[in-house]
Amino acid sequence: MDDATRIQRWRLILGQESQERFTGMGGAPLTGELDLMDQALAAIYNRSDAGGFGSPGRGAGHGPSNPQLTRWLGDVRSLFDKDLVTVIQGDAMNRCGLRQLIFEPELLENLEPDVSLASAILTLKEQIPKRSKDSVRAFIRRIVEEINKLLEQDIRRAVTAAVNRRRHSPIPSAAALDYRTTIARNLKNYNPRLKTIVPERFWFFDRTTTSAANRWTVILDIDQSGSMGESVIYSSVMSCILASMSRLQTRVVAFDTNVVDLTERCADPVDLLFGFQLGGGTDIDKSVAYCQQFVENPSKTLFFLITDLEEGGNRAALLRRLEELKGSGVTVVCLLALADGGRPYYDAQMAQRVAGLGIPCFACSPERLPQLLERTFRGQDLAAFQKEFETRKKS
Repeated sequence: MDDATRIQRWRLILGQESQERFTGMGGAPLTGELDLMDQALAAIYNRSDAGGFGSPGRGAGHGPSNPQLTRWLGDVRSLFDKDLVTVIQGDAMNRCGLRQLIFEPELLENLEPDVSLASAILTLKEQIPKRSKDSVRAFIRRIVEEINKLLEQDIRRAVTAAVNRRRHSPIPSAAALDYRTTIARNLKNYNPRLKTIVPERFWFFDRTTTSAANRWTVILDIDQSGSMGESVIYSSVMSCILASMSRLQTRVVAFDTNVVDLTERCADPVDLLFGFQLGGGTDIDKSVAYCQQFVENPSKTLFFLITDLEEGGNRAALLRRLEELKGSGVTVVCLLALADGGRPYYDAQMAQRVAGLGIPCFACSPERLPQLLERTFRGQDLAAFQKEFETRKKS
């Protein structure tokens, strides 16, 4: 990077007030796209008279009209990379008092889909004006569809491979294709010219055995307190994918100080999300007690407790109940967070006590969900996941 480029970048970081000093160092005024970037950033980060939402001619102004703010959002999306756009949008909402404007239909159309922003919207969903309800649902659906594209095929493949790993069927089904067996038994059919395997036969997992004795029960007990917003979104998408699989019986329960069974909403992840009431206190023990009634075959039951373990109820009773579940043969996993990046906030002391019961207790990024589910269904040790989380936490 040459000196001129380095000076321009520092000028963008430090804002308009630094221009005179940079000029003295040989830096030229910003022009073209860089000047547009400077104006877009000044709209939220420059608090002086030279910039900010309140200054004329730059940004959207305090109490900005919708066309002005829409234009600013459009500039941000065209000038910056997608990852930066989500950061800038979030800062605009939090720093400049623009949170209420996310409920304007014409603005939602210009917002870059972002999980943290969707979490904020869901927290405020009771305040959404009638004119914006359809736009808000459409915005949430855009995010859900992106997550679904990321996860669905891998989750289906991983779960199908784990649940049906010993039985094959002559009935072809793309969703039940046994990739490992098909590849292994067709290696002899590798075509050097095409540089690929040309299978003579495909193997499919048996998906016809759906009796109660052979079905797995998956219970997702999801903390809907305000700090768990992003985890709620990813959990909802995962829940709907699992609920659509015939070999699984999926239950979805949400809790704060109350417990709400959302299983009937699992046909649509957006509908499921709008069933959550983000915010409020936490009574984890009450929710785990409610979920226990759905355990019919412990050896074929997976119980995912998705919470930061900030228990407002009876902590000792919660630990006893989790120990009882595990002792009965249920596979219990505690996910402290289900979200992208960052260090999750959680009750470290409580997490240590849960882990002391032999219950895996860690955070998981969404892209690793398929691997987590496959290992859990197979009954494999999840220590590698927990070790990775601990390493990331310390770094």
